[in-house]
Amino acid sequence: MGRFLIRRFLWMFVVLFVVSVITFVLMRLVPGGPFNNSERGVPEAVRRNIEAKYGLDQPLLNQYLKYIGDIVLPRITDETWRRSLTEDYLINIDLPFLGEDAAFRWMNFGPSLRNRSRTVNMIFTDNLPISFQLGLAAMTVAMAIGIPAGIISALRRNTWVDYTGMGIAIVGVSIPVIIMGPILQYTFAVNLGIFRPTGWGTLDTMILPSFALGFAQSALLARLTRASLLQVMNEDYIRTARAKGLSERMVILFHALKNSLIPVVTVLGPLFAALLTGTFVTETIFGVPGMGRYFVTSVLNRDYPVIMGTILLYAFCLVLANTIVDIVYAWLDPRIRYD
Repeated sequence: MGRFLIRRFLWMFVVLFVVSVITFVLMRLVPGGPFNNSERGVPEAVRRNIEAKYGLDQPLLNQYLKYIGDIVLPRITDETWRRSLTEDYLINIDLPFLGEDAAFRWMNFGPSLRNRSRTVNMIFTDNLPISFQLGLAAMTVAMAIGIPAGIISALRRNTWVDYTGMGIAIVGVSIPVIIMGPILQYTFAVNLGIFRPTGWGTLDTMILPSFALGFAQSALLARLTRASLLQVMNEDYIRTARAKGLSERMVILFHALKNSLIPVVTVLGPLFAALLTGTFVTETIFGVPGMGRYFVTSVLNRDYPVIMGTILLYAFCLVLANTIVDIVYAWLDPRIRYD
């Protein structure tokens, strides 16, 4: 397992490098730029000066190397560097043993081209924790509803419980968040007045967006759990366990359930990474100031540093989630080993 984790850790850098190159090139191939939108009325001379300030007039290779260097290469700063904003760097550690003003600075994703008073790291600090909270809450809702519903439907196959549960699951998959969200707002916020329709930070503002985002995922998990458990229940080792005289509860809990969760865990990995990095529709409907809304706005405004930083963050979360999924595989099925 140790060698496997080391290999995955090394491959993570390769994946992030490839993603950064592809994203960087594709952004530059798209017509237009962050400062040449005619609707803003920016004169040509002013636009060129702004592009020169941010290094956008340099060759693409030089721009890319500078961007990657600011992220990868750490710096030991002195008093001169300390005068700059510490928010320019994601990691800021004081080093008093090297001097009064010495500090360790690492991972500078650059300034935002749209909001010039803020850096990408400042945006991450302000908006990313909110997306994390929303993603964790939505995933909790999805797992708390979907997995038990799938297990119950599989154990009550072809009964009214199964038909009702799968019917609700089909409805949940069919209704997108853009429709589910306003329905929840109108029902529980406008009519009943139980929750607040928009905002974030208190319990009454977190429940509706978390349920709207997690319900559709719970429907997917319910159908997947049911299908996987039904398939496992027909395996030979399940019949052997029953022939040994084990109770049905013991057979399900200790033999069938763990193996049936492997396909579910496979889906949970990338789903969890996607939810953590923000969901544009949910955040827009419920007024959640997360990364999803900010990312889409940055794409429309050609805010290159924010786009690059968000995509690299999502790629990192995806690789990390898949690595965790592989570790969970070995726990669920002892036959799986990584040499």
